[in-house]
Amino acid sequence: MVVSIEYAEHYVWGDVCDGWHLLQRDDMSVIYERVPAGGTEVAHFHTRARQFFYILEGEGSLVFADQVIVLKKGQGIEIAPLVGHQFKNQSSADVHFLVISVPSTRGDRTNSAPAAVPGGEDAA
Repeated sequence: MVVSIEYAEHYVWGDVCDGWHLLQRDDMSVIYERVPAGGTEVAHFHTRARQFFYILEGEGSLVFADQVIVLKKGQGIEIAPLVGHQFKNQSSADVHFLVISVPSTRGDRTNSAPAAVPGGEDAA
């Protein structure tokens, strides 16, 4: 089946961010997301799910306990289960990306304290 954000299930998170479920199965999910400039998610981890973030347009940051990784268009990163992370858009433009999760993160998310940004500042 061909999928498109034109007719995929849409949801809003963080009041200003968009997500479209391109694939929803118990063993895997693929979500297309848009985060505007300044947008951020709550720091969290997944007990079972392994995730892969891939940037389609723009630039996004993934904040971990010991580092911040900036991803640009055409770059991606794998996040293993139990690794705390927080996605942020610290750029001046929207970022569009895919999040692929195996298995699905449905019911597998634990919010945590914001990760400490290297340099001593707390993540917002």
